Formats: sequence, C-alpha cells, structure tokens
Amino acid sequence: MYTTLIDADTLARALQDPARPDILVLDCGFELTDPRAGRRHYDAGHLPGAFYVHLEDILSGPRTGRNGRHPLPDPDALARALAALGMNAATQVIAYDNAGGMYAARLWWLLRWIGHAAVAVLDGGESAWKAAGRPMTTDTPAPRPPGSLTARAGARPTLDYPQLRQALASGARLVLDARAPDRYRGENETLDAVGGHIPGARNRFFRDNLDADGRFLPPAALRAAFLTHLDGRAPDAVVCQCGSGVTACHNLLALEIAGLPGAALYPGSWSEWSAQPGAPVARGATP
Repeated sequence: MYTTLIDADTLARALQDPARPDILVLDCGFELTDPRAGRRHYDAGHLPGAFYVHLEDILSGPRTGRNGRHPLPDPDALARALAALGMNAATQVIAYDNAGGMYAARLWWLLRWIGHAAVAVLDGGESAWKAAGRPMTTDTPAPRPPGSLTARAGARPTLDYPQLRQALASGARLVLDARAPDRYRGENETLDAVGGHIPGARNRFFRDNLDADGRFLPPAALRAAFLTHLDGRAPDAVVCQCGSGVTACHNLLALEIAGLPGAALYPGSWSEWSAQPGAPVARGATP
C-alpha cells in the first residue's frame, strides 16, 4: 500500500504487473484562474488509464459566499463520485497533476479525511512521468464497474472559523499559511477581496516542499524545515491553511512525509476568513 508518495517507475511497474492490486489513477489538474483548463490539459494527454476529477465539481462543495472558494465536499457525495469511477475500499488511488502536486494533494487529503488510507501522490507529477520516458495518451479509459466506496467522515481533523478564532485566542494553535509570500504579506492579491493573513500565522509556501525538479524534498529535509516553523509545538497543535483549503493540503502531505502527522486543516482558509465581518487581518512579514 502507498500512503504518501509513489515515483513514476514504481507506478509504471505496478500498472504492468498482472498480479497488481486494484489501482485507480486520477488526474487532478486544474488552474485557479481558468476552471476549464485542467480538463483541456487532460484531453490533450494524460497517463494511460487515468480518469479526470475536477477540483470544483468533485473535490469541493457548494459555495455560500462565506465558506471560502473551495469548501469541503459532502463526504458521502465524494465517496459516491469516486465509486462511480470504480473505486472500492481496497482500491489503491494514485493522484497526480501538472502543478507540483498542489491539486493532487487535495485529493490525497480528502481521501484520508473520509477514511481511505491507500492513496498516494505521484511524486513530480506528469513531468516526472514524462521524464521517466513513460507514455501519455489521449484515449478515454474504458469505464470501470461501479465501486462501493463509503465515507467515514472525520478521519482527519478540521477546524471551522469559530473554532479557529477560539483556538487562536487561547494560544492553543499555530497556523501555517501555504500561500506565496507576497500574498501572505497582503501584496498582489488577485483571488480574494482582501489581502493579508490570519494574525499570528506563519508562512510556509507550499512550493518550498519541492526540489528544483518538482519532487518532494527528502523526509529529513522536510522535517527540519517544519520543525523550525513549529518552534517546539507538537504537530497536532498546527492548523494548515492557504487561500481556499487546496495548497494547505500540500503542507499536510509534506508533514506526513516528514513523520510529523496530526495537523488539522482549516478548509475555508483565507477566502473564508477574509469574508467574515470583523475578522482581524495582519499584513507584512512573518512574525
């Protein structure tokens, strides 16, 4: 079972093994500024046998204007959508994208959230697959028999806005913000109406989890980096957030790889926080 990362060669061998377990490869490609771009990219070429899952149609729930840009989906609705693609309780899911894992990590976290452990992100994504000399295809995969996946919600911790406000007031939680440093500082904000960050949050840009080739850094390097941010706190005192609860999952995956599991997700993230009347806003560099 693969539960964090899988490299391209290992995945290729697994897919060619006649005795392999049930494997479902899912393309999670997306662009925040063009919601149709991911599907176009998939249609132009994807891993053989991969199905496409859309961030906003499958991996997010309905928006109300106050719950962020990518609210969590209903757990049962998510399980039904993935079961329709052929997923069962024993299925090994491999998630990938062409964006350093930022969208694949969202699917990784969601599956862990509903109690499914056998999910891993293709390290390096589509680029690593191509660099290994593996083929791409434009063929639509044949439908699989419907699966029987069911959800067990709450297998991973989350905090909503009131809970996070209370936790921060008591000093019980440390927030890690996965957005780019300029957006964290309140500069160049183009996705949300208000620029800035949650007061007291520390900035851990999700792309700092990757090397120059777009693969995750070794566990020891990730551990050292995150321990600097945690400053003596246990991982279960950490809350990960970003703009809308997507790239925060990248930090959650990196923490898992680093052997520091237990952090919570603030799903609404900055897009929810900044939409709440009276929510405090900080600007400038990391405290």
